[in-house]
Amino acid sequence: MEKLFAQLIGSIGEDITREGLVDTPKRAAAAFEFLNGGYNQDLKEVLNDAIFQADTENMVIVKEIELYSLCEHHLLPFIGKCHVGYIPHGKVLGLSKVARIVDMFARRLQIQERLTKEIADTINDAIKPKGVAVVIEAKHLCMMMRGVEKQNSVMTTSAMVGAFRDEINTRSEFLNLISRR
Repeated sequence: MEKLFAQLIGSIGEDITREGLVDTPKRAAAAFEFLNGGYNQDLKEVLNDAIFQADTENMVIVKEIELYSLCEHHLLPFIGKCHVGYIPHGKVLGLSKVARIVDMFARRLQIQERLTKEIADTINDAIKPKGVAVVIEAKHLCMMMRGVEKQNSVMTTSAMVGAFRDEINTRSEFLNLISRR
């Protein structure tokens, strides 16, 4: 990967032997590997047996989980917040595991629409709750730095499963609670 970054930098007309660029291919390769570290993660290891029996059926919400991902179309970042809610059905996730699931999928080449669905489906499969809701709000640098150059645009996506899809009151409660600051 380091050689490829050196070629890439050279192909735009830069001198790869210039002082500021000598170690850039090495740093860029390490950064790219880190930014895509989700490919090296396994859900079982991420969850680490942090699924617990619980006799609550009250909505659980973890909101404003920051996320950083790379758009698969331009390899530019999109940055935002993820809000996750679920209604337990005998099991709950360890709190940090929700954020770790978000990170595992965000640290892959992505489109926001798929990322939202992957998070919801993974939580649904892991604990079989009565429902799962995921909302992501993100700014895409591919829209801000190039193309239409719209600095204030925010993309919002949602995935609703089970009770959140079927029951308007449940969905409304979730959306109301995540909009509070």
